[in-house]
Amino acid sequence: QVQLVESGGGLVQDGGSLRLSCAASGLTFSMYSMGWFRQAPGKEREFVAGISWSGGNTLYADSVKGRFTISRDNAKNTIYLQMNSLKPEDTAVYYCAAPSSIRAYYGKDPLRYGYWGQGTQVTVSS
Repeated sequence: QVQLVESGGGLVQDGGSLRLSCAASGLTFSMYSMGWFRQAPGKEREFVAGISWSGGNTLYADSVKGRFTISRDNAKNTIYLQMNSLKPEDTAVYYCAAPSSIRAYYGKDPLRYGYWGQGTQVTVSS
């Protein structure tokens, strides 16, 4: 059974930083690309960042490029999202996700992802 468990969310002031973690189990982690998504109240879930199974390739939404960094530690079955220069519009529930198939592309379309965590709340106050 695949499990993805996010942690690290919280309340931070405008301009602050947070690091999210997502611990994976039940899958051969090093063979899966991974992604971070977020969903704000009343809005659709949107892509934030993706990383290839090796960690050698990454992709970011334009809205977070230069502020957020996705990384992974395959020895720990964990991915991270370092979020700097946070803005109130970054407030959302953040989810990590894995595609349904090994070595699948870490694209922006949430329909490509078959496994999801429960989410962690990030709130940025102005």
